[in-house]
Amino acid sequence: MTRLADYFVLVGYDVDKSGSSDGQGRILQRFPEKDWEDNPFPQGIELFCQPSGWQLFTERQPPTFFVAVLTDINSERHYCACFTFWEAVEDSQPLKSLSGEDDEDSGIIQPAQMFAPKSLVLVSQLDHTEVFRNCLGLIYTVHVEGLKVPLETLIGNLLTCFIPIAGGSQRTITLGAGDRQVIQTPINDSLPVSGCSVALLFRQLGIINVLYLFCAALTEHKILFLSSSYQRLTDACRALLSIMFPLKYCFTYIPILPGKLLEVLCTPTPFIIGVSSFFRSETQELLDVIIADLDGGTVTIPECIHISLLPEPLLHQTQTVLSMILDPELEVADHAFPPSTMEPSSLKIQDKEIRAVFLWLFAQLFQGHRWCLHIIRIHPEPVIRFHKAAFLGQRALTEDDFLMKVLDGMAFSGFVSERGPSYRAIDLFDELIATEVDRMGLEEGNPHKVMKHVKELAEQLFRNENPYPAVAMHKVQRPTEGSHLRLHQTTFPHLDEVTVQLFIDHAAAKQKNEIPAVKSEKKCMVPSGPPPDAIIDSNVLANSARRLEVVRNCITYIFENKTVEAKKLLPAVLRALKGRAARQCLTQELNLHVQQNRAVLDDQQFDYIIRMLNCTLQDCSHMDEHGIAAALLPLVTAFCRKLGAGVTQFAYSCVQDHSVWTNMQFWEAMFYSDVQNHIRALYLEGNENGEHNQEHESVPEDKSALEIASEQRRQWPMLSKDKQQELIQKEESTVFSQAIHYANRMSYLLLPLDTSKNRLLRSSGLGDFESVSNSYVTNSIAGSMAESYDTESGFEDAEGSDVANSVVRFINRFVDKVCTESGVTNEHLKALHLMIPDIVQMHIETLDAVHRESKRLPAIQKPKLLLPALLVGEELVMEGLRVYLISDGRDEATGGVMGGPPLLPAEGAIFLTTYRLIFRGTPTDPLVGEQVVIRSFPIASLTKEKKISVSVQMDQFIQEGLQLRSCTFQLMKIAFDEEVASDLAEVFKKHLHKLRYPQHVNGTFAFTVGQSFKLVVEHKHKEKNQSLKTLSKNLVKNAKRTMSRQHVTRKKYTPPTWENRGSLQSQVDEDDISVSEEVDQRSLTLSSTIKSSDRQTMSNVVERACCKDYQRLGLGTLSNSLTRSKHEPFRISTINRMYAVCRSYPGLLIVPQSIPDSTIQRISRCYRQNRFPVVCWRNSRTKAVLLRSAGLHGKGVVGFFKSPNAPTAGPSQTDSTSLEQEKYLQAIINSMPSYSDASGRNTLSGFTSAHMSSSDSSDKQRQPKIGALMKQVMGSKEELPGKWGSIRGSGRMSSYSPDIGTRLAGKDTSSPQTNGGPSEAHFVQQQRAYLYIIGDKSQLKGTKQDPLQQWEVVPIEVFDVRHVKTSFKKLMKACIPSSTSTDPNMTYYRCLEESDWLCLIHKVLQVSVLVVGLLDSGSSVMVSLEDGWDISTQVVSLVQLLSDPYYRTMDGFRLLVEKEWLSFGHRFSHRGAQTLASQSSGFTPVFLQFLDCVHQIHLQFPMEFEFSQYYLKFLAYHYVSNRFRTFLLDSDYERIELGVMYEEKGERKNQQVYKSVWDYIDRLNKKTPIFFNYMFAPEDGEVLKPYSFISNLKVWDFYTNETLSEGPSYDWELVYGRQEQMDESDRQDTSAPKSQRKIIWPCYDNRSKVEPDAITKLFQEMQSLEMELGQVSEKWKDTWDKIKATQRTESKLESRHSLSSSLLMSSNLSHHRRSQGMYVKESRVGSTLNLSMDSESSVTATPSSGMGRGQQSTSTLYSQFQTSESEHRSFEGILYKKGALLKPWKPRWFVLDKTKHQLRYYDARQDKDCKGVIDLAEVESVIQGTPTMGAPKNIDEKAFFDLKTTKRFYNFCAQDSQNAQLWMDSIQSCLSDA
Repeated sequence: MTRLADYFVLVGYDVDKSGSSDGQGRILQRFPEKDWEDNPFPQGIELFCQPSGWQLFTERQPPTFFVAVLTDINSERHYCACFTFWEAVEDSQPLKSLSGEDDEDSGIIQPAQMFAPKSLVLVSQLDHTEVFRNCLGLIYTVHVEGLKVPLETLIGNLLTCFIPIAGGSQRTITLGAGDRQVIQTPINDSLPVSGCSVALLFRQLGIINVLYLFCAALTEHKILFLSSSYQRLTDACRALLSIMFPLKYCFTYIPILPGKLLEVLCTPTPFIIGVSSFFRSETQELLDVIIADLDGGTVTIPECIHISLLPEPLLHQTQTVLSMILDPELEVADHAFPPSTMEPSSLKIQDKEIRAVFLWLFAQLFQGHRWCLHIIRIHPEPVIRFHKAAFLGQRALTEDDFLMKVLDGMAFSGFVSERGPSYRAIDLFDELIATEVDRMGLEEGNPHKVMKHVKELAEQLFRNENPYPAVAMHKVQRPTEGSHLRLHQTTFPHLDEVTVQLFIDHAAAKQKNEIPAVKSEKKCMVPSGPPPDAIIDSNVLANSARRLEVVRNCITYIFENKTVEAKKLLPAVLRALKGRAARQCLTQELNLHVQQNRAVLDDQQFDYIIRMLNCTLQDCSHMDEHGIAAALLPLVTAFCRKLGAGVTQFAYSCVQDHSVWTNMQFWEAMFYSDVQNHIRALYLEGNENGEHNQEHESVPEDKSALEIASEQRRQWPMLSKDKQQELIQKEESTVFSQAIHYANRMSYLLLPLDTSKNRLLRSSGLGDFESVSNSYVTNSIAGSMAESYDTESGFEDAEGSDVANSVVRFINRFVDKVCTESGVTNEHLKALHLMIPDIVQMHIETLDAVHRESKRLPAIQKPKLLLPALLVGEELVMEGLRVYLISDGRDEATGGVMGGPPLLPAEGAIFLTTYRLIFRGTPTDPLVGEQVVIRSFPIASLTKEKKISVSVQMDQFIQEGLQLRSCTFQLMKIAFDEEVASDLAEVFKKHLHKLRYPQHVNGTFAFTVGQSFKLVVEHKHKEKNQSLKTLSKNLVKNAKRTMSRQHVTRKKYTPPTWENRGSLQSQVDEDDISVSEEVDQRSLTLSSTIKSSDRQTMSNVVERACCKDYQRLGLGTLSNSLTRSKHEPFRISTINRMYAVCRSYPGLLIVPQSIPDSTIQRISRCYRQNRFPVVCWRNSRTKAVLLRSAGLHGKGVVGFFKSPNAPTAGPSQTDSTSLEQEKYLQAIINSMPSYSDASGRNTLSGFTSAHMSSSDSSDKQRQPKIGALMKQVMGSKEELPGKWGSIRGSGRMSSYSPDIGTRLAGKDTSSPQTNGGPSEAHFVQQQRAYLYIIGDKSQLKGTKQDPLQQWEVVPIEVFDVRHVKTSFKKLMKACIPSSTSTDPNMTYYRCLEESDWLCLIHKVLQVSVLVVGLLDSGSSVMVSLEDGWDISTQVVSLVQLLSDPYYRTMDGFRLLVEKEWLSFGHRFSHRGAQTLASQSSGFTPVFLQFLDCVHQIHLQFPMEFEFSQYYLKFLAYHYVSNRFRTFLLDSDYERIELGVMYEEKGERKNQQVYKSVWDYIDRLNKKTPIFFNYMFAPEDGEVLKPYSFISNLKVWDFYTNETLSEGPSYDWELVYGRQEQMDESDRQDTSAPKSQRKIIWPCYDNRSKVEPDAITKLFQEMQSLEMELGQVSEKWKDTWDKIKATQRTESKLESRHSLSSSLLMSSNLSHHRRSQGMYVKESRVGSTLNLSMDSESSVTATPSSGMGRGQQSTSTLYSQFQTSESEHRSFEGILYKKGALLKPWKPRWFVLDKTKHQLRYYDARQDKDCKGVIDLAEVESVIQGTPTMGAPKNIDEKAFFDLKTTKRFYNFCAQDSQNAQLWMDSIQSCLSDA
């Protein structure tokens, strides 16, 4: 029994303090005045009576009622029912201030009457809202209505009313005013009482919102309710708590929070709080609070909060059932005949139904939880722990976020401690868990069955709250309507305390005499319900019995010593062990082989068992949810092997590298489960020994620990004190002995075999254990003792001390925790703390011996390290480190896509040489164990090195790894073997870094090759060629001198004239080296005026590639540059021979003849890096020139455009330079014949008439539409022909005035290009500029073109080099991903697209094709972009390659690269980050991008290039490899400075070491045709115009190909040289029969080598035959040329008109000239059809090419699309055909096509359009004919024949009778074939 009300309080407005801003309340009276002993008076009630603050009102408010909840310090809740009404304020003092202003009319207007609130408050521990409302209402009614009952009596009766808490009884109470109320107590007080509050909450917020709040409350988030009604806040909070049953909310709970306490909302702990909507604005700043607005029906969840929702399918099921309860009509809303009665239940019933759903939900969530309880003490009090990991594992919910959080929460921990004990009273939830689980399983997925179940539960809940539904009527008086508005109300009287106190004392005396009613709790054993093993997840079923069989067989083989069989099965077993069932099977099987806790194995068995154990543990999570690690724990201390006398190695020393061993929760769960088993055994054993009394029989063996505990708890009160004490002691010592046992076990698994290596502790961070424990008891007795014990233990071991200390600390923490929780005595705990350091120390000593012995063991099965083949001069820097090569994101190597066994991971070693990083090893998969895997890349190409930690499925566990990425598109993920010490790995990384970024370029492999490595590290060099070095130094000094003079003085610098310079410098060397070939007597010879060192330089400069090329192009030689002025438009200037004008230019430059050197000096200052415009190529036909320069400095831009409004005050220096710049450009224009020939301002049409009179219509058609191309490059829209867009083709308009480029784009009337190539429409003649300047758009902003200028600026938007860098990084990630990704946004094609690489190539090609078109049409072009050494170089080189066939030969391409890239100063070292200085700038592959562009062109024009694709890949690889000196350094100036520019030809001592990549290629090309393109059949003067759209571009296979059998094939002697030796060794053994079958593995074999193309194969066969015959084998090139020559003569001998039978050499084979696709185009419709003949390389569009000269040539087969009839020509030639009636005979080109079964004829052989077709199906006969009228004369009669078809008669005449016979036979054979 308990009091209905503890206190009655009267709270009123505090008039004394009303002067302050906020009003305050004060307690006027309280009863009883003394606190109850068991229930002190709660503080701060006055705040809760008016939560929004105490205020005065100008009119009376109706009375209000609500219940606030206060929680005291003991977590007890007090319900404060507040009944508030308003009274007039008696004291007039505050009113004076209010009415003081109205003095004038004081006679008429009464002062405003104010009303203050007054509250009647009832404080109770019971929650009976309605009873409180009635009682307080009655007191108010008696007061207002003036009834004749003293208020003291009512209050006295109220405070002395006792009612039972629970038990389902009903009690009638009366307060003595003729009232009567019946109070029903719930049957079971553990179930919450909710009234209608839950149903109301769902009505206010809706299903989804309440579910969010429910999940948020369970996962410990902060929840705030807002409403304008206080009672609704209380109801909502109560409802939320009700649906959380059986969990109890244990955080802050304040249903109504007063405004003065709003800062409570900032508390860091979770809470459920209600606040009046009046304070809504104050709640807006709360960032981590979920706000539920009850009035608006919304729930606001802040962005930073993630609420874990219920696991599916429970969430969906719950939502469905809730909607069936709340909205039953929803289900039948669509029915044609809905049932008439579908009303939802009444609110009270609905409330219980909703609660029943949540009860059902918790039963689903927690089913089987009692099987995961560990009982660790039974007496004196049960101590119970929950095994979370096992519960989640058995339910297969380890990944579920919601359940994890709930189980970790405080509420669940309370649930375990309250409901864990097995002997207690049980409630509805226990019954549900115990008996209804099976039923719930059957109901799953059937909402109607669930609904039925829910209704049954709801009935029980309703009955619990309302045990007597037919209750007698309440009778409570109420005030009359509107009574609160009466004008004259008496104030609430002061109550007489004595009277009330008398009532209370009287009742207390009566209570004393009564016998206290003891509620007999019905205790029983709590049933556990079905075990959770019944809940099987689908993964287990997938593990077929066959796999388990494999595991069992393998273990049997191992223990029967059948090693070979075991080895075969092992990989399959290791794969099977990924499944849970197989792992459980393994633990069971191994258990069978352990006798008396020990199983001694031999080395091989031990090794296999360890591998299996490691594999099993590796797939366990750190939580060990399936108990696998727990089951293996006894096994790792059982399996062992003898290492030597008295030294035994146990399995635990080899399985330590798993995170599970460092997880405190795992050890706790293990400990508790062991303790439980021992305690169970303790009681079972006790009973067997006959100590049991007669009353109960002995306990059966299969009783669970909980059942035994329940039995023991039942008997406990009946036992004697001594017996109780004895049991407590026994249990305590059981726990203590287990703690010692576990201290040992933990030291076994935490101390590494080699204690000097602090491996385990470093990798897992044993320090952070407090955070991972799942228990809430964390008080530690011995936290401080642990340190002192260590020193007292007597062992001082410096080496292992850090390991030992951390292990001791870890074990101490564990022992503290478990012993405190399981009630171990303090003495025992101290003893444990003293023991642990000793245990650890002893174990360390044992391990030392084991470690020593294990080192002596021969390593089992570790493959022998295979040494890599090295180049001449390449040396090993370090011994090979044993590593594993792990597979990365490329799946071919793992056998993935193509099937086959995985080649990776492979086991071997990594070797660091002075040149490369090489992995060589064998795959770990035994099926491919005999293959060798090689992966290597040059150190210089390393772009990124990253530490990774690898856990691969392997024999041993690996400590750390490295991921190395190379820009040769190679990736190595290596994991160091355990035998590699970590310091060795560090040394490896240091060496790698030192070699990758040497201090100076001298330190690169190309310079250090052949010297010993020590020198490399110290960077000491002895220069071989001293004289060369001094020469370079002089040159550089000179350059520096002139440079400094020029820059420092800032005066106008004019270089001294030749005469002066000659006289200034003394003649040192008498030797005259004449440079000029024809010395003109009038000129000063070079030799007489240049100092000897300079002279030598000059002669060397002349030998340079550029000069040869200038001579070839007719741009002048050095000799005549000094003399001839009139005849040649250009000259070679030596102004830069000392590199004084521009360091990054070559020494000799081509400039216009009319421009003196002094002008050049001045012009150069306008350009960035002084890179002024120079000529680099001239079109031999149109004489247009191509110039290159850097972009202009800001001021220099003015020179391109005359600014119309510039002030012309006086010629300032900038004016003069811009004038000179203009002169320079004009001089270039003057050099063009088209300009000098025409008079005045010329137009292009004039130029065309002068220079193209010979061209015929086809040539005009061939002229590209440059306007359209221009539009593409500029990206303009068609409607605005004059404006430029951007090169991106985005169509944005820019700020250029419309007249820029009008000459190019404006008059072009035909439609824009469809596929990036020229269209076929006729060329529109229009006025063109003579010189186009391709400039950077961003620089030319705001400038205006002068219409009178002869040149025109084309502003294009170029990409920055940084863009190239980032694009390349992304391309590498796409082509060589580091790991396979399941993310759909990370697929290969998506990454490729995001890299933008093809986009950049498209832009470069697009600009280049534009420039080619301009040059071809007779305009000169100057490319003036960025600093002139990146994009400019790409464009200029590509333009020359496309325009000039010479550059498409090997010699030409070399010359092009040497001239444009090396001489003109592309910054190879800087862009390739070759030294330490350029490391920060990163790798930017500008040259690679150029090679990729060449590759794209090569693909489209395979017959135009002498070199093969391999040649391009070879350059791409070696330009970053640093094997050759060619691509080192940034300019000729730097190369001369270092003395590597002119190395003596005969200087090479070692023939194998090549310093130049070109020499190497020449030598190799003589030896093998690997660089040669067999399809090379060039057309003279062919201009190529490739397609540049992304759809036409291919990803270069250089980026994706890999050959694991031999590594990259670009170090030729390593791959092919070895091959030759192997072939010889193969040849000796010819007796064995050889299989003809070849297996080619993708990614492993080098396909071109294993399966060569036909011609290479023929060469190889010839070579081997020659060797067999003992002949000296001929050079392949000679053989090729011979065959080609004979083939040509043969084709000449053949009939002139028959088709040449040549396979490749003849150039009239149209379909070979085209790329590998077949292209059909119908010119009328413009549709294109691509029939791919070769899936790999079908090209989407046929490239077109321009024409070299006017006459018709077969090259038109590139540019004009031709029907594919050429593929089907069986026989062809000229025949005369008689026309129709009255038409003459005409010669036609006839083609007999067997395939299409037709005879076609054309006007001429070259024609594309067929004039007519004769279908052979209609032919009736072919007969000898006779000459008719008009037939050709002088022709043999027998040359005539007739063809009769069903429609008409054809007469034909051949050249002679022989030819006619051939035709007739051919047609006849066609007919007979058909």
